[in-house]
Amino acid sequence: MVRGFTRRFRPLEILTEEEIEGIHRAALDVLRETGVTFEHGRALKLFEQNDCIVDYDEKRVRFPPGLVEECIRQAPSTYRLRARDPENDLSIGMDRTYFGLAPGQNTVDLDTWEDRVATQQEFRDFVTVLDYLDTMGWLICYPYFGWEGVDPVMAMVEITAGMIRDSTKVVEIGYQLDSEVFCFEMAQVVGMEVLCPIAASPPLTYYSDACEMAFRSVESGFPIDLCSGGVHGGTAPATVAGAIVSDTAEKLAGLVLVQLIRPGTRVVAMDQTTPQNMQTGSPFFGAIGCSLHMVAETQLWRRYGIPHRNSQAGYTNSKRIDFQNGYERAICAQNTALCGASMVSLIGGIYGEVTAHPVQAILDHDIAGMIGRFLEGVRVDDETLAVDVIHEVGPIPGFYLGQAHTRKWWKREQFVPEVSDTLTYAEWRESGRKSCLDYAQEKLEEILDTHRPTPLTPGQEEDIQRIEENARDYYTKKGLME
Repeated sequence: MVRGFTRRFRPLEILTEEEIEGIHRAALDVLRETGVTFEHGRALKLFEQNDCIVDYDEKRVRFPPGLVEECIRQAPSTYRLRARDPENDLSIGMDRTYFGLAPGQNTVDLDTWEDRVATQQEFRDFVTVLDYLDTMGWLICYPYFGWEGVDPVMAMVEITAGMIRDSTKVVEIGYQLDSEVFCFEMAQVVGMEVLCPIAASPPLTYYSDACEMAFRSVESGFPIDLCSGGVHGGTAPATVAGAIVSDTAEKLAGLVLVQLIRPGTRVVAMDQTTPQNMQTGSPFFGAIGCSLHMVAETQLWRRYGIPHRNSQAGYTNSKRIDFQNGYERAICAQNTALCGASMVSLIGGIYGEVTAHPVQAILDHDIAGMIGRFLEGVRVDDETLAVDVIHEVGPIPGFYLGQAHTRKWWKREQFVPEVSDTLTYAEWRESGRKSCLDYAQEKLEEILDTHRPTPLTPGQEEDIQRIEENARDYYTKKGLME
């Protein structure tokens, strides 16, 4: 079963009520005065029918604040996401946090740290590991972006089929060249839901493919992941507050669209904003600014009563599994979990969204477990206060190791990592001086030797293969593949 974690204390908040209100009003002002570009005729007509000011020449939509706030109220605060295996369903919202995949386009060589395209077997192995890890809540549109030999136009279809075959967990799909149509069919074959992203293109733009994805997803009854990913100082203002205003305006515009298509549509708002490294011009993955943005924005969306997803924790500036990688991802993941995020993308990614590896996923499983234990907080009641046991043990030479209370409670209270080095120096020397990376590689071999994801039924497999073949025929007829 997927293990989510329930936070038992108030969420971390870094903004005052006045500051939250100021950001909200600023976002409404941007939506009313500047507006958002939607390059999609059907979307423009729908906005116009609902009292938005639409400039068809510029394809610009300006939103009345009352409409935006009504659409915020229509979005549910809690809901269920249905997986292929009902035991892996997710309960989104309230004080529940799930950790999920942080994907990478390529795999990485653990000796040289050079990236390369994965093989199909490496793709399947990665998905198998993700299926095994019980802190892994959901898979995101690609663990690796395809594998050797996959035609690029078929990548999203083949990836989704691979995730459905080798995992029973919730899957978020991607979209390119109508791939979502085939992905929806595959989900329906196995009786699961898919989380569907619609991505703004900062600043303040939605292209036609994102809009078409919104209509198709909502009309198919699937939940929506409202995505935006500006870069502070590049495609968003350089200030954290300004970047939140721009980012929020973009996501609220998408929220209005999906609620106008079907009121009550389930959504989660995703934050993928990073500062720009002004020394190199590239996104500053792993920066503390990512945490500041995500914590503050999560606080805002908690006020809206809409689940929020933070997606930067699993992306670091390090190209290796090393100390920098560890502190950048752990700080960001813990901050975002403490602030009340419903979903945190942590597991598996290494550098940016460029590389990922199952060994990293196994290490992240321990990070997720540690953070999750912290979220569960300190239980205080007659039994945990342990006054009777303290009386019984008394002063030295008393000790607690042999007490029934210790046998009952130590494992409930402690989190025991699976692949950390927890040995004494003497034990470490005698056992081969292994590091956590060594243990994670051993764990990878164990998982691949022993874990067998629940297979599709023969009928389901036949249907999935048919849908894949239909996709190949579709792209061949359109002249996009041979």
